[in-house]
Amino acid sequence: MDTSEVAAMLSMSTSWVYREASKLGLKGYKLGRGRNAKVLYKRAEVFKWLEQQKAH
Repeated sequence: MDTSEVAAMLSMSTSWVYREASKLGLKGYKLGRGRNAKVLYKRAEVFKWLEQQKAH
């Protein structure tokens, strides 16, 4: 999933996802170099984090 998909799923902004992903335990995988590199997240990791939040 790319950053915009994660942001839409969480109803947050893309800048929030970039800033908070590591704090949430979501590891981003960068494709490319520099400022225009695309950051992807594993769908399973995002859903796992969501399930953990549901329990709290």
